[in-house]
Amino acid sequence: MSIKIKNFVFLFIILLFVFWILNLTCYAQPVSSTDLIKHANSYDGKMMVYEGEVIGDVMRRGDFAWVNVSDGQNAMSIWMKSVFADEIKYMGSYKSIGDGLEITGIFNRACPEHGGDLDIHAQVVRKIGSGRLLNERPNIDKKNLAIILLGLLGLIWILSLLKRK
Repeated sequence: MSIKIKNFVFLFIILLFVFWILNLTCYAQPVSSTDLIKHANSYDGKMMVYEGEVIGDVMRRGDFAWVNVSDGQNAMSIWMKSVFADEIKYMGSYKSIGDGLEITGIFNRACPEHGGDLDIHAQVVRKIGSGRLLNERPNIDKKNLAIILLGLLGLIWILSLLKRK
């Protein structure tokens, strides 16, 4: 065998060994929070993609930030660089719909860095949807029903006072 082939075989074996050691499995399709919770052992330490709406507050911790992202079933805690968090404009609440994010990162079933909590350490964060404020107007039918019921209550109260006399 020539030296070039031996070098190629040697490098190929080294690369296989490195990929085996690092176990760089990446789940390209977004994984649901329910799957992450139910099958936490199989996802632990693996690179994966998670999508959802930002809810609650962005909690900054120096160069990093905690963000809760809900996929509609559960919320996952995301540990990301503050640079990624700076792009978040809307957080989901009763008054707004939060920005949609796609997070590619490492899932931790029991993160040793954060006290054993279940979280995702974001490597890449991509905004996939813009949030917005909700403009909720009072429901006129409910308002009218409340006025009618209040009138009936007042009428019953007056009749009960007249009956006592």
